[in-house]
Amino acid sequence: MTLSTTPTPLGRVLITGGSSGLGAAVAHAVLEAGGTPAIVDLDVSAWHDRAVAQEADVSDRAQVERAVAAVAEELGGIDAVVTAAGIDRCGRLEDVAADEWERVIGVNLLGTVSTVRAALPHLERVHGRVVTIASSLALRALPEATAYCASKFGVLGFSRALAAETSGRLGVTTLIPAGMQTSFFDDRPQQYRPAADAQLNDPANVARAVLFALQQPPRSEVRELVIAPEDEPSWP
Repeated sequence: MTLSTTPTPLGRVLITGGSSGLGAAVAHAVLEAGGTPAIVDLDVSAWHDRAVAQEADVSDRAQVERAVAAVAEELGGIDAVVTAAGIDRCGRLEDVAADEWERVIGVNLLGTVSTVRAALPHLERVHGRVVTIASSLALRALPEATAYCASKFGVLGFSRALAAETSGRLGVTTLIPAGMQTSFFDDRPQQYRPAADAQLNDPANVARAVLFALQQPPRSEVRELVIAPEDEPSWP
């Protein structure tokens, strides 16, 4: 049997966190490749008149469910999901307020789960694809990053289990990027920001890796994909 090598059309791609950082880079890449991005984020004003967009806090399951349903209704379905929404709160465990620590889990892990759960019926109808965004800190733990590591280790475990559970019904890829040149670090105290000489990837390059996973031909899956700068010091 010969498998097709023709890239799968992108179709309708729901992207959480699509207003900034990697999510925005993915949305622009989808547009440029002829797909239809649908943005779910706290603030979607940048996408008015450019794409389907729904405001939602992904840590709130009810808001996610409403946003996904609205996207599916407006577009007539969903072909793929990319869960790029993410936040961080750095510091020693005893120094990070419990509410802030738990919000990282709520956005990064539970937001991923809620989005996939809500989109699952739409994806299964078309044998669609999910790309979850983990992190190099899903593989390598650091001090003063307990919330982020816990959330991203959780995303990796969830994604592996989801791939096993839905095998043959939809595709699941876990993207594992190292640090990127985005505004993600802007609200951190100075000691937790990358140094001036830090090796950071262009989010546009990482977005191309997302499209690579989404456009695999039928019956071919990229299960996990690590992408890092050439001189990334923490890999392997």
